[in-house]
Amino acid sequence: MTDYRERAKNYHAAIRKILMTEWDPIGVSHIPEAEDEYDSYVGDVYRLLVTHANRRELFFHLWQLETDRMSLSGNRQRTEATADRLIELRDKVEGDQS
Repeated sequence: MTDYRERAKNYHAAIRKILMTEWDPIGVSHIPEAEDEYDSYVGDVYRLLVTHANRRELFFHLWQLETDRMSLSGNRQRTEATADRLIELRDKVEGDQS
């Protein structure tokens, strides 16, 4: 596997973990059968991160998923914290590339 593909695979896995353990708007992180619940969102989050979307853009994307797509009332504090964690992930991954 090329370095790029390996990096993308690891990046996706880290995003998946953050979405499940820190964002988890429907509260399924404790259910092993639901471990893939947010997988359909990983690709878009990855694209936002690698194109250097800012915190506001990441938050808005997650917020729309949570409130519009899932029709939930939303947890602004948790969603903001998740956007921050995703930015931290990007900073770490890109820092490792230097």
